[in-house]
Amino acid sequence: MLNSRLTRLTLSSFALLAAGAAHAAVPGPDYVLSPAHSTLTYTFTQAGGANQGVFNSFSAQFDPHAGALTVVIDMRSFDTRDAQRNTLLGGAQFFDVARYPQARFTATRLSKTPSGFIATGRLTLRGVSHTVSVPFTWRALGRGARELQGKTVIDRLAFGIGQGQWHATEWLGNSVTVRFALRMVPAAH
Repeated sequence: MLNSRLTRLTLSSFALLAAGAAHAAVPGPDYVLSPAHSTLTYTFTQAGGANQGVFNSFSAQFDPHAGALTVVIDMRSFDTRDAQRNTLLGGAQFFDVARYPQARFTATRLSKTPSGFIATGRLTLRGVSHTVSVPFTWRALGRGARELQGKTVIDRLAFGIGQGQWHATEWLGNSVTVRFALRMVPAAH
């Protein structure tokens, strides 16, 4: 009888622990991207003039409590509004979208600043990863939606963007400014 009670108690405890562990499992992001209301652009200098491109397909997840932000960009979705330039940028000397179809920023630390926040994490672009810090603001839009907005500057050559003759900065600047306005909505759990 004691063994029977002990077995039932042990099984009950195990069931409660398992249920608790399932409930305590990573709940997922607090916010996910609303793609139709979000933009991701980049500005670069070519032959002394400013040029702009956009990424038309990307996703984002943000858990402000854990300081976790992940942005995944479909590199094949870029567009500079110039077919010849798009062909060149998508090729092996630049984005090499056939070999590297995605870029990813994964932040694991958030820091508060006087004007907003800084997300620090790894940016992987064209198969190369570097730690970067991205400043942003986080403001309420209403109905639970929020906007994560900011900009950062990356050095294209640090990520291998610009091979061969394009490694020089005489005609194509090294600095690329990335701007984002991401509308984030509460995630369904």
